[in-house]
Amino acid sequence: MPEILLEGITVEYGKTKALRDLNIEVKDGEYLCLLGPTGAGKTTSLRVICGLTLPSSGRVLFDGKDVTDTDPEQRRATMLSQTYSLFPHMTVEKNIAFGPEIRNWNENERKDAVSSMLDLVRLTKRADAYPRELSGGMQQRNALARALASGARILLLDEPLRALDARLRIDLRQELRSLAKSLNITTVHVTHDQDEALVMADRIAVIREGGIIQVGTPREVFENPRSPFVANFIGQSNFVTGIVREIGETTVIEDRAGRYLPGRKSALDLGENAVISVKIGQTSISKTEPGFLEGEIERLLFEGRFVHVDMQVDDIGRFSCKIPPRKMNEFKEGERVQISWEPSIATIFPYPKEGLEAELRVE
Repeated sequence: MPEILLEGITVEYGKTKALRDLNIEVKDGEYLCLLGPTGAGKTTSLRVICGLTLPSSGRVLFDGKDVTDTDPEQRRATMLSQTYSLFPHMTVEKNIAFGPEIRNWNENERKDAVSSMLDLVRLTKRADAYPRELSGGMQQRNALARALASGARILLLDEPLRALDARLRIDLRQELRSLAKSLNITTVHVTHDQDEALVMADRIAVIREGGIIQVGTPREVFENPRSPFVANFIGQSNFVTGIVREIGETTVIEDRAGRYLPGRKSALDLGENAVISVKIGQTSISKTEPGFLEGEIERLLFEGRFVHVDMQVDDIGRFSCKIPPRKMNEFKEGERVQISWEPSIATIFPYPKEGLEAELRVE
């Protein structure tokens, strides 16, 4: 399966730039999730890869070969949208056979392709069913089988799980990844759902305003974000601004209320303006143990596996954490609690040039 390289890709629609000098590599056989907010350029990136959109500048390379001007059908890259686009008047089997038929495969080749795809997506017993008779998960598998039956080398998925209910979406995450891996097919999966990307991807590419801002394994982008935006978009975070007062194995900033807040080692110098970021899932509260901050509980929201706790902290505003449901009865709205975290998991960033609010904005 091919390696994909997008090199300096810019796509302009009049005065609007959908992609801005975008550079990304997708490795041979990799499952890469392209993660970003609405309007970041995710779908446009897929359209450039499969040849449906020509870039204003830049190159598209498959295995080192420039395919920027190559027709879509010659790229053998298939794009699957969240609506699946199955032919409603065709059975499962006929939908899968459509590609081989229009490519004039001989009868034996068509039968072999359809049979193998039905087995692969576990729809052999539903071969004669119509799309309206299938569940959402079956429709997705039918659409995948149709896309792959004609020999696609690259699978491009545009939020393929978005239209499904929550339970089915979770069930199909690993099923979809396993299918792509079993075929050793190079896959780019577009999503705005951080949990989906963390669970499914070999690597995650975070895209914002038409450009890639960080690429790494799910663990790398979660634990070592390169910017406050990434820290907040992949695992919601708390933020406090201040001035660097101590450096070394631990970086300590002083906030505007004079409180000293510790974080991990950073490259910042003494006196620099900084932002400390702490994931809400890695923030702890206590009524007895001392903390770095003190806050008043504003509300407790039961979320099933966790209880989300919002607090108000003087001179900072809202600060949040998650606690186990078994501890929910230990805390009440209006109580004052101590807030703490392990310094080694708190990230220190330079203060953004455009301001923290603009940095965190989700377009």
